[in-house]
Amino acid sequence: MTDVLRRGRASLAFSFFAQGATFALLVTRIPAIQDRYGVSDALLPAFLAAVPILAGVGSVTTEHLVKRIRPSRLLRWSQPVVLLALLGVGAGDRLVEMAVALGAFGLAVGALDASMNMLGVSLQRTYGRSIMLGFHATYSLGGIVGASLAWAGAHWHLSLFTSYLPVVLVLLPAAFLGSRWYVDGEGGTGPEKAEGGPVVFKLLLPLCLVMTFAYIGDSTVSNWSAKYLQDVLGSSEQLATVPYNVYMVMTLVGRAVGDVGVRRFGAVAVVRLGAVVAALGFGVVAVAPGAWVGMLGFTLLGLGLCVLVPQTFAAAGRLFPGASDTAIARLNIFNYVGFLIGSPLVGALGDAWNYRGAMLVPMVLVLVTLGYARSFAPEPDRYGDGHERPRTADVGRGSNGL
Repeated sequence: MTDVLRRGRASLAFSFFAQGATFALLVTRIPAIQDRYGVSDALLPAFLAAVPILAGVGSVTTEHLVKRIRPSRLLRWSQPVVLLALLGVGAGDRLVEMAVALGAFGLAVGALDASMNMLGVSLQRTYGRSIMLGFHATYSLGGIVGASLAWAGAHWHLSLFTSYLPVVLVLLPAAFLGSRWYVDGEGGTGPEKAEGGPVVFKLLLPLCLVMTFAYIGDSTVSNWSAKYLQDVLGSSEQLATVPYNVYMVMTLVGRAVGDVGVRRFGAVAVVRLGAVVAALGFGVVAVAPGAWVGMLGFTLLGLGLCVLVPQTFAAAGRLFPGASDTAIARLNIFNYVGFLIGSPLVGALGDAWNYRGAMLVPMVLVLVTLGYARSFAPEPDRYGDGHERPRTADVGRGSNGL
């Protein structure tokens, strides 16, 4: 059983890595995609918004599919679709071909994100200790690798298809082979699982808000860090490309050590610390006198925001242990809600007011997370003393959960 779990954990980690690389290869080459298909600046936001909207549809569909199909099977088949859709984006010539490829990418990535996190949460429950941050650390590593490959493709003036083809040829068979060892773990609502209680949205709502706020912060960094450094803090164009890379490296570092922090201090403490550090990062960015201080702010943002999303998925699994798949599919929708809101919100505030002031809005939203921190406790604090208590099902479980 130990070997089965280890192989399942490693194969799922690779799936997170592959998705991180794939997504980075898409979003970092948006200017090249726009040029290839002749998409106007006015039309581009519609295409970019369509991807997360369709991903939300894919996540909702996954909620219903996992009642009949195991999440491992959904992940096994959705990941190849995402990879092939990426290749399709690079291979087409006409606008309609790009629309079809991006549509397939959006629908499949919703199913992929939901099923990956379903498996991660169920494996964490089986292990009996925090491992979710480790999965998301491999996603960050994949994002760094994908962004680096995209930079190389742009630097050497390679076509999108030439840039994407070697990556797909490596990741597609590797991910499909690794899918043989996926482990569905305990809990969930898939076939052959016991019926769990209903997912009460009122109880899930605090986690949905935290997910939204975290992705508003993340999309602010990914979409506005370069412009902010160059236009507001007066950096060079070359230096303006650095903050997002620093942010991604810090998310990798924070997630790599985050599981240890959760095991030692508890999820509530880690979430509170992450929210405070992220808010401090936005504050530093807002008042930075120059580019290097601004870079420090984006570094803090990476360390703070990185823990919120993995722990939100994990908390949903604990909150509804008999229906964790359903809870995660619904929670995953707010990933895309935050992504859709974040960039336009900061842009509108920056144009109407100023970009320094706009950075204070995600700072306040991240601080609101502190008010929902108790939702991350293994057992809701019904005793009024602020202490976390394990669920009855976890009492007596060994440190390795085996």
